Amino acid sequence: MSTDTTTTRQIPFGRPMLGDAERAAAAAVLDGDILTHGPRVKDFEAGFAEFTGAPHAVATATCMAALHLASWAFELGPDDEVLVPAQTHVAGAHAVEVTGARPVFVDADPRTGNMDLALLEGLVGERTRGISVVHYLGRPLDMGPVLELARRRGLFVVEDCAVALGATVDGTHVGLLGDIGCFSFYPVKHITTGEGGMVITRHDEVADRVGKQRAFGIDKSVLADRRHTGAYEIERLGLNYRLGEVGAAIGVEQLRRLPQFLEVRERNFDALYQGLSGVPGLRVLETGHDGARRSSHYCLSAVLDEGLGEPREHIIDELKRRGIGTSVYYPKSLPDTLYYRETYGFDEGSCPEATRISTRSIAFPVGPHLQEGDIDFMITAVRDVMSEVR
Repeated sequence: MSTDTTTTRQIPFGRPMLGDAERAAAAAVLDGDILTHGPRVKDFEAGFAEFTGAPHAVATATCMAALHLASWAFELGPDDEVLVPAQTHVAGAHAVEVTGARPVFVDADPRTGNMDLALLEGLVGERTRGISVVHYLGRPLDMGPVLELARRRGLFVVEDCAVALGATVDGTHVGLLGDIGCFSFYPVKHITTGEGGMVITRHDEVADRVGKQRAFGIDKSVLADRRHTGAYEIERLGLNYRLGEVGAAIGVEQLRRLPQFLEVRERNFDALYQGLSGVPGLRVLETGHDGARRSSHYCLSAVLDEGLGEPREHIIDELKRRGIGTSVYYPKSLPDTLYYRETYGFDEGSCPEATRISTRSIAFPVGPHLQEGDIDFMITAVRDVMSEVR
């Protein structure tokens, strides 16, 4: 590997895009008297519902909270199983696991990283209650076969849309194709509230249940809805999964900027995709638009060929030396992680395509934080590094 000095930039993988409007909105909350149970959360929910077209939107403290509430809404228990992608963040599996149910892992499609639909039917058993899908890196899964199987077998469908805000299928926003959709507002997502999540659904009863269980199971969780401070009843078991007013105020301003963010992401993704497609030694995953399925372009991920002269970590280090921030989605397939191996006795590589993507992929930024020339710089740097490791 060459040790010559190379031109560098500072290109982080992600950065929260916060401006004066978000700061002013947060300051306005802090200047007031209401930090929870206030109007900003309702405004944020209304704005999110309008953007996605959802009949119901319920804000939560995190996406993990949203996913847990989704599993809880369908009353999962120890006798139940849910199909979960092997190639995703652990939150989706944990949300099933904490209910006492068992996640059954589905291997990945090597072309897109999404769940391999050909495997679904064979994994449905007598204990299967639902399917939890992930729109991997913002590319919507082909939901037709999922929904057909769910209808035929009486299964619920949860959509993990943590990195898919803005993704649609035939004009319908992801999260509204199945029974419930969950979103993340972590700092490097499409928009941020600092930490936060959202549940959307078409079902009145699901929205009502989630709305109450995010706030202790209280029937009137907003102070303004009560005759006096003690005028409420505890209807069901619940937790404190509420989003605060400061985060919601930031979220309202972020929603106003979301269309521009999405436009920039698409443009950056397309340019980077063109520049890296065909580079010897790597294969770019197909996570962009696909006909009626419109991607949210969270990032671009490329899988390294087996047999390269240097390991992935070396390539990442060389890119970092040039100032290019990268990430990995995700470091291990879920059945390869220590917890799930020890709990269920999975063999290493039991979902081989997910293992291959996890251990050999590198994710590159396409977010609106990128500056002019950053995409060209990344393309040149990746080509140079790949030519040196072959």
